[in-house]
Order: sequence, then C-alpha cells, then structure tokens
Amino acid sequence: MKNRKVALCSVWNKTGLDKFCSNLSERGWMLVATGGTAAHIQDCGVDVVEVSEYTGSPEVLGGRVKTLHPALHAGILARRSASDLGELKKQGWFQIDMVIANLYPFEDVISDASATIEMAIESIDIGGVALLRAAAKNFDRCTVVSGPDDYQMVIDSIDNKCLSAQMRKQLALKAFRRTSQYDRAISDYISDDESFEIRGHHLAQLGYGENPHQRASLYSLGKFSGPLGGRVLDDKDVSYNNVLDMDNAIRVLRSYSDTTAVVMKHNAPCGIASGESVAHAVRAAIACDPVSAFGSVIGVNGKLDIETANELKGLYVECVVATHYEKDALELLRKKGKCRLLEVPKLDEVHDTHEIRSVGGGFLVQTADSAVTPYNEMEIVSARHPTDNEQEDLLFAWTACKHVKSNAIVLANGLCTTGIGGGQPSRVQSVEIAIRSAGGKAKGSVMGSDAFFPFPDGLELAANAGISAVVQPGGSIRDDQVVDTANKHGMAMVFTGKRHFKH
Repeated sequence: MKNRKVALCSVWNKTGLDKFCSNLSERGWMLVATGGTAAHIQDCGVDVVEVSEYTGSPEVLGGRVKTLHPALHAGILARRSASDLGELKKQGWFQIDMVIANLYPFEDVISDASATIEMAIESIDIGGVALLRAAAKNFDRCTVVSGPDDYQMVIDSIDNKCLSAQMRKQLALKAFRRTSQYDRAISDYISDDESFEIRGHHLAQLGYGENPHQRASLYSLGKFSGPLGGRVLDDKDVSYNNVLDMDNAIRVLRSYSDTTAVVMKHNAPCGIASGESVAHAVRAAIACDPVSAFGSVIGVNGKLDIETANELKGLYVECVVATHYEKDALELLRKKGKCRLLEVPKLDEVHDTHEIRSVGGGFLVQTADSAVTPYNEMEIVSARHPTDNEQEDLLFAWTACKHVKSNAIVLANGLCTTGIGGGQPSRVQSVEIAIRSAGGKAKGSVMGSDAFFPFPDGLELAANAGISAVVQPGGSIRDDQVVDTANKHGMAMVFTGKRHFKH
C-alpha cells in the first residue's frame, strides 16, 4: 500500500462509473466504496473494498449513516505533514487521494408536484455533501470529482501526469459550487420566506458600459460558456451595448417560426421582416428604416448564406447574429473589420423563464413575456372582418409589438414592418412617429398597439394615413368610441385581451 493511491467512491448517479473505476484500477488505484456503489463496481468486474469492511462500522439507520466516520474523513483531510501522516499510520487508516461523489437528486424529487415533505427530507444528502466539502477543502493533496462529466478529463490528466494543484483547485471550486447550489435548493424548499438569489459566473470583462466612463462585465448564470449561449467568431470583443442589442435581437427571432430577420438599434427594433429566404427577410427588414440600419445589429433565425452576406457587404453593422454561417458568407463578413459575428445554433436554449431588473436597493423579478396570442383567440370587434392577408399581418405586427418600448405602435404589410413608434409618453405620439417613419408605405399597412387606445385620436391618425386594420388588447372605458371610429373609416379591428408593455 505504500505507493498505491486510494479513491473513495459514493455516488447516486452511476453514469460512466464502471469505465472510470476500471480505468483507475488499471492504473493501480485502490477503490473503497459504499454499499450500493461497491456492488455496482463489483458487478463491472473491478475489485473494491466496502466502506463498512474498511471502517469496521456497518451502515446504519437504513443507509442514513455510512461515510460519516473518522477513518474516512481523516484520510481525506490529512495534510502532507509528517504529523498528519504519522497519525493516520498510527490509527491504521489509509490516506485517501481522491473522492468521487455525487448527491441524492433532491432537486429532481421536489420538482415533482406529487412529492411530499417526507419524500423531500429523505432525499437530502448528508454524507455526500460532507465528502465533497472535505475533499474540496484539502484540494492541495486530494482530488474531488463531483460529476461524471469530469471522469475522462481526470483519467487523461493522470495519464499525462498533469493532475496539477491548479486542476485540483478547479475541481474543488466545482464541488463547492455544487454543494452551495444544493444547500440553496434545500433552504428555499423548507423556508417559509420567499427568496430569489442571483449567482453569475464571470465570462468577460467588457471595455466599458453604456458609456466610456462606466465599467462593465458579462456574467453567465451557469448555463452557457459564451455570450447569450453562442460563440463570437474570431474571438472579437463585444461591448455592453452589443450584448444588449444581440440579446433583444434573439428575443425577437424566438417569437417567429418563419424565416425572420431583425434590425436592432439602441436596444429597439427598427425593422422586422419574415420572408421566403434569409436574404429576402434581411432586405425587407433593412428597408423598413435604412437610415437607422447604419451601425445596427442584425439577426436572423437561420443560416446566413452568401446572398445575405452580399446584402450586408456595403452596410456598416456592429454585430450579426445567426444560427450558422455558410463558409463563403463567413469569409466575406470577416472582411468587414470590427463587425462581430455571433453564432447561436439553438436560439431557444437562450430562453429565460424569468426577467430580473435592478432598482435602488433591490431588484424586480417577473416571469418572461414569452406568450404570443394566436389569431384564432383574438376577437373581431369591427363591422368589417380582416382579409386573409390582413390576418397574417395583424399577427405579425402583434408579435412585434412586445419587443418595442411602450407605448408601442407597429405598422406592417406583407409580413414586414413599415413603421415603428415606441418609447413615448403618449400613444398618439407613437402613432405619429410610426406613420412618419413609414411615409407612403403606411397606406395599406395594418397597425398593432401593445396596449389599448384610450381615445379615438390614434385611430383617426391611422385612418387618415390609409391604415386598413388594427390589432390591440382592448379594455379601455372608451372602447366603443374607438371601435366606432374604426367602423366609420371601414377599418377592421381585433382585440387580443392581452397587453405587451415593455418598460
């Protein structure tokens, strides 16, 4: 035993354990394991010593107590000092060089609506947490392996003689994070007080924030290793404002199932279009407001091809977001100098269930506004019913509304925005901006409004501009007057019964 290393194993999730333990055994490691884990290792044809045999203490209380024994924890926590090693030798205990442990699936148990408090309590791991913390504390000498995804890396490091102190430190950090997450899940479940914790992992130091005098960093909530779940090609730096614009572009793209493009500028869409191809959608989105498209962020929910790259060749853009890039398109866009190219293969994986916003001394939390009202759930309230084309454009405009700052007004025609107005204290001002932006394209467009029209004045402006149909939530005390105005001008109008404020 003098030169033989010892690994202690006690796991719930046995994925990949047979191969890992077999690899350790072949490399001369001695394995010590708890009952169920030992049986699994033995069934794989690998020699193992059961913990109860090693400690001389049986597992008790139906397995509740099996690894809480000084023979194990002293072996894990012993330092390299002569006194610590001498004390182990005096007691006849092994020095434990590696701990392989993962925890009872408490989070999975409580996620089941039928789980009782008794079931939850029984699924709280005690010994596994203690093992992980002890090994992580003594990472200077002991290696802690807290998940199957690290098995191969550990074996490769052993083979290459590079299981270094720095690597042990990183594995220890991972174990501490796991036990911290585990304890938070337990305390949140048991606590009568509602709490909401935010913990991010630093991804990048950004050049500055919204303005050069502000400092900024990008953090991940643990799901992703790159910005917004994607990868910035060529490792170009992204700014604080770039990330905000790309994030909102992705939120727009997630809302549409058809091939769609969006042009984002200063955290607001200035053009959205669906089309038969990515290039067609990009052309139409830019055409909504070609002036604002200069210096923008452009996103598409598909593969960016050479035809689309040629559309962007002569336009200055800060960033491009796509699920993939064709090789020729990538080579062309790379010639655009400082243009950042973000590849996000699975846009839906970026979806967050909650939104968080800081306020003085605290923060607000709300569920994400991910719902889109289907057209068949809308109520036609006007005398004239929308045509088939108007129906498609009304749904398109309504979907776009929730991504525009309130008061939001979106004009659309042919599944393309023709004018957008938002962020104004008055809804009628937003209508004026949208109509002015659309110019002659306002005629024949439909209009979407993120909230109800409090007065008929917005409808009068729309009718005078030649807008043919309107979608809005309804709910104003003057709804009758607004509907009467639509009928007077022969406009179709539908109510959604749901608003989409974005403050």
